[in-house]
Amino acid sequence: MTAEPGTHTGHDDVGSSFPPLPDRPTPELVLCAVDDLLAQAWTTVADTVDGRVFVHRGSVLDVVAQAVVSPANSYGWMRGGIDAVYARAYPEVEQNVRSAVLAYHGGELPIGQAVIVPTGEAEPAWLISAPTMREPGERLPRDTVHPYLAARAVFQQWRDGRLDQGRVRDLVHTIAMPGLGTGVGGVAPASCARQVAAAWDEVFAPGRPRHGR
Repeated sequence: MTAEPGTHTGHDDVGSSFPPLPDRPTPELVLCAVDDLLAQAWTTVADTVDGRVFVHRGSVLDVVAQAVVSPANSYGWMRGGIDAVYARAYPEVEQNVRSAVLAYHGGELPIGQAVIVPTGEAEPAWLISAPTMREPGERLPRDTVHPYLAARAVFQQWRDGRLDQGRVRDLVHTIAMPGLGTGVGGVAPASCARQVAAAWDEVFAPGRPRHGR
């Protein structure tokens, strides 16, 4: 399932009982951290961007949201880090991601793109898979921009994506996002936070000054 009109994964029943939410210019974004360094870095995003952006000190699974973000690899394997947590919590989701990547991207989802698939649960009904690395377990270079590319893909998916049930933005009010590349990828929390803020501004406030970010 991609941001292109008419794409789907065949799970038409998941989430279809929820009425569309009122139109809004941005989603509610909950930035999740299980450690202090990332939580502190996330506060800079909440403090500097325009929109409903909040920090949750704890597991992404504890957030009430319609969609969660998977900082995945390009092949959709969900065997390590937060992806393994998702795979245990939502037993259908890894196969849903891999099927979508195969169907719409030839088996490899490029960094900078995202797919949205059903979790198989009532809430969160959706998972947005946005790779931060090509290969599972890849260590990212210090100057990587992959968190920015992944975050931008998530926000574009919310803004432009369509599901069989309707527009993503009508079905998803709140997105829960863990660190992007800050685990196995080794990205510094502050770098991740700056890149997520830059991606938010590019998608939702393209003319807004970035105050030195």
